[in-house]
Amino acid sequence: MNQEIELEILKNVTNAKNQKTMADEIGHSVGKVNYVLNALTKKGLIKSEKFLNSDKKLQYKYLLTENGIKEKIDITEKFIKRKKEEYEQLQSEMSEYKEQYVYAKNKEGNL
Repeated sequence: MNQEIELEILKNVTNAKNQKTMADEIGHSVGKVNYVLNALTKKGLIKSEKFLNSDKKLQYKYLLTENGIKEKIDITEKFIKRKKEEYEQLQSEMSEYKEQYVYAKNKEGNL
């Protein structure tokens, strides 16, 4: 399962009114959100509670478990590490581009 969508769901699960609003907020389909929520529930990272809303419709409230909070921290740390590595790679590439630009500019000036 994609850790980025897991992280998005773990970050938003306690505030979401329902799966549709969560799907809209994180930019994934309701089916994908449902699939990931079920997987996270089976892993023991989320627990769900049924309740009746004001329209007397059955809804679920999702809560992070202690393991869910730990997983959220772990995935966030991995995400930050990966993004830092990507940033450093882009910085390195940018330096190379600048060197190429200076070299090309100097070469044109010497013609």
